[in-house]
Amino acid sequence: MIKRAIHQRTLRALTRQAAVALIGPRQVGKTTLALDIAEDREAIYLDLEALEDREKLRNPALFLTKNEDKLVILDEIHRMPEIFQTLRGLIDQGRRKGLRTGRFLILGSASIDLLRQSGETLAGRIEYIDMEPLNILETPSKGKADPTKLWVRGGFPDSYLAANDEDSYVYRRNFIRTYLERDVPQFGPRIPAETLERLWIMLAHNQGQCLNASRLAGSLSTSAPTVSSYIDLLADLLLVRRLPPLHTNTKKRLVKAPRVYVRDSGITHALLGLADYNQLSGHPVFGASWEGFVIENLLSVVPSRTKASFYRTAAGAEIDLILEFSGGETWAIEIKSGLGPKLGKGFHNALEDIKPDRSFVVYAGSDRYPVTEETDAINLIELAEELKEYHFS
Repeated sequence: MIKRAIHQRTLRALTRQAAVALIGPRQVGKTTLALDIAEDREAIYLDLEALEDREKLRNPALFLTKNEDKLVILDEIHRMPEIFQTLRGLIDQGRRKGLRTGRFLILGSASIDLLRQSGETLAGRIEYIDMEPLNILETPSKGKADPTKLWVRGGFPDSYLAANDEDSYVYRRNFIRTYLERDVPQFGPRIPAETLERLWIMLAHNQGQCLNASRLAGSLSTSAPTVSSYIDLLADLLLVRRLPPLHTNTKKRLVKAPRVYVRDSGITHALLGLADYNQLSGHPVFGASWEGFVIENLLSVVPSRTKASFYRTAAGAEIDLILEFSGGETWAIEIKSGLGPKLGKGFHNALEDIKPDRSFVVYAGSDRYPVTEETDAINLIELAEELKEYHFS
């Protein structure tokens, strides 16, 4: 089993709060992590998708009070959102008994339902942790990280660890089908699976482009507000990222629409029918796929409260990723898929506009070297490690 970096963060959170919520898409490894944590303490695991486990919580206050000395793991919490009100009372009662931390580990597959339900009732009693697919620092190959396999297959553990590319591809196609036919109807309005799949595929073809809901709506024979609501749902299910434009004090005309990415590169490739690197390398999405892959990996290791955005003006000044840290420092990151990155006039103009503290160009090579006095060319692994060190500095 790959030891997730988030493991220690979850343990620390359980020492601070009575409830900890692990939020991430299905099959990302939340249950595996929770059961691993449970091995070292008295714990009860309840899968709320299983009827027999939901029956145990017919009287949740009675059941949970009898097990108040144990860590209770509640998986797929969206199946019983009404339980949050009970948890609030039990947490407050436990505090009066000295049971202040480490009581509930809550697992959820969708951000909006979990955050809304728990935010209404557990404020000050819960800590949220986002659990994402495997990143480049968690997937070493023979002691050395190799981004190609992770890029092609994506970071869902069963896909990444499959015996071969074909098995990985089949897993991802089944993942897509499961979401369309079973999971989406649980969380949102009844959306035809075929329509949502077409939209998902269109987003993959347009990976990293600014959102134009009207154009997408025309292709789907529906309205722009309907398309926006569908994208909202995919974002709430943690399958799509909307990267906002940078808001800064400048007289330049800025692009205002967010860029949209299918978050996992392996899912992007499966949506487009790309089963291996050879197929990917000849496809027009190659560069945009690399860009989205780099962004997801970097955002998985940035310090908490980091603001991520992109910068683009109507005149063509552009930077792919801007990171604003809570301490006030700003990094500008351009992303290139080639082995010899060349920076255009738009990048240099954007640097003059933003004046970041540090700037980088992430490329597919392995060496680090200065491109200009202000900007280093760097590989993904090294920049991810630098961000991770910044996180703990």
